[in-house]
Parts: sequence; structure tokens; C-alpha cells
Amino acid sequence: MPAPFIHASTPGRVVFGPGTLATVGDEIARLGCRRALVLSTDFQAPEAERLADMLGDMAAGTFTEAAMHTPVSVTETAMAQFEDTGADCVVAIGGGSTIGLGKAIAWRNDAPQLVVATTYAGSEVTDILGQTENGRKTTVRDPRIRPETVIYDPDLTLGLPVAMSVSSGLNAMAHAVEALYAPDANPVTSLMAVEGLRALKSALPKIVDAPDDPAARGEALYGSWLCGIVLGAVAMSLHHKLCHTLGGGFDMPHAETHAILIPHTAAYNAAAAGDRLAPAAALFGGDLGGGLYDFARSIGGPLSLSDLGLRQGDLTRAADMAVENPYENPREVTRDGILALLSRAHSGQRPATT
Repeated sequence: MPAPFIHASTPGRVVFGPGTLATVGDEIARLGCRRALVLSTDFQAPEAERLADMLGDMAAGTFTEAAMHTPVSVTETAMAQFEDTGADCVVAIGGGSTIGLGKAIAWRNDAPQLVVATTYAGSEVTDILGQTENGRKTTVRDPRIRPETVIYDPDLTLGLPVAMSVSSGLNAMAHAVEALYAPDANPVTSLMAVEGLRALKSALPKIVDAPDDPAARGEALYGSWLCGIVLGAVAMSLHHKLCHTLGGGFDMPHAETHAILIPHTAAYNAAAAGDRLAPAAALFGGDLGGGLYDFARSIGGPLSLSDLGLRQGDLTRAADMAVENPYENPREVTRDGILALLSRAHSGQRPATT
């Protein structure tokens, strides 16, 4: 019999399948809305403009300045445009940066949100908002933050660059690993976490070999959805604390930082949470940290924080920041332990197994 647990199903509507981009207008109407502000990064501005053209009068305009780590200053600018255009909802098309902006707007004005996910971020199905101000990234959880509707159209990911696909997929896998040892984990979230890991482990090598394989793209989106669900259902621990520290304090790229750190954080917690991590470890040859590192290397994933521009001299300050108000974690979070972890991740070494 499983240990006593509490499981609360998260609300939300998912529309999954090729060609589902065409349903955006119907889904806006289903939310009781009439004018959507379409959000994107500058890189994905053409996709935002095409979607706005497709929506016609249902588009209140586009805002294409979404930025990594959701700077508060950008959110304030987007809020002003939302009000000026008479929008009554937002449609975020893209990955974590754009999704974060949509969440930041909704948290402030309770606007309904629809997400068209084009990466494997997973944040589109969570009630978590991470935002940056004055060099610090903080997180907020609130039901208003979770998007009401998410559209997963594998056709939109066929052109996602391989490197971005790999780092985004590894980022999603990090959510699932942490969910397995979360203090409020339960049998349902653990099943979803392991299935999400399995799907992404299967899909990412296929995408590397054949980026335009629609079946592999669909499998990766399926896996990232599951990883996102568990991210939003349970508390996160050391791994996400480190990523928030490096992202907000050192402006490190979000997905790549997650991808590099997850083998090391998994190894750090392996002894303290071995029973809970065992199903995931079995997918990677029994050594979860080493197996994740070897998997990332085999598909050309990022391995070294130094390659992302983090300096050796930054590690001490990062470790000091990470142990301030640490998240609950299976293994005690110590400054020396975190500094050793970050040092290995900085140099791109295979994670320690102790």
C-alpha cells in the first residue's frame, strides 16, 4: 500500500495534435474573450504576426519584446499595451520567456491566457511565475498564473533548431527528476514524471537524427507536457533553486542552465532519495546523474557552465546566494556541497556519484 498522500488535479484545457493552431480563435471564444494581445519574443515576432493576421479582428495587436527570466520592466511595458489596445486576454506563442510574460500579465490583471507552446519548456501548465528585478529572480505561485488553455501543435516545432530542442527537452526532464523527490510527491505525479522522462529520452535522439520527424516532435511535446504538469503539481527543490540563482543573479540562459545542472543535482540527491529516484535511474542505466550526463553528451547537449559565460570567480557568490533561504531538499544543502557541485558543472565534468 502506498504511503498516505494528497493529490490535487490541476485545472486547464489541453488541445493536442497536428494542425491545432487553427483552433486558437475558437479557444479564445471558448474563454469568453474577444480581443487577444498576442505575445512573443523578438525572435518569434513573425510567428506572432502571422497568428494575429489569422485571428483578424480577434487580435488586439502584438507585443514581441518578451525576454528571458521575465524582467518586471518588460511586463510593465506589456501591461500598458494591453490596456491601451483594449485587450481582454493574452495569447503567448513560443517558449518559456513568452509564457512567463503572459503569466506575469495575468497575475497582475487576471486576464485569461492561452498558450501556443513551440518548445518543450513545460511551464505552460504550471501556476509558477519566475520574474527578475534588480538582479534577483523570485518565484510566485498563484492559481491566476496558470494558463487556462494550452495548444500543442507538433507542426509548429518542426523548425525548432536541434540545439534548442535538446536544451529545452533536458530542461523539461529536470522538472520530472525533481518531482520524484519533492516533499509533496505522490504516486500520480511520480507516474507522470517517469513517463515524461521516458518519452523525452526516446524522442530527443530521434529529433537530433531527423529534426523534421513529426512523430518524434509529437512525442517530445507529450513528454514535456507531463513534465510540466508535475512541475506545477509539487514543490521544487535544489535544482530549481540553483537555476533561479544563476538565471536571476548572473543572467544565465534558462534552458541551457537547467540542462547542464540536472545531472549534477540528481547526483547530489541520489543517496538521500535513491528509492524515489530508482524508476528514473532505471531509464539511465542505474546511475541517474551519470546517465543523464552521458545522455546529454550523446545528443549534443550543453555540459559546461563556463561555455555559457559563467566565470570561475562567480562560483563562490553563486553558492552563497543558493544557500540563502534554500528550498526543501532530500539532502542537506551546504555551501561546500553546492560549491563542489557548481565547480564540476562549470568545468563540464561528469557528476560525482557520492
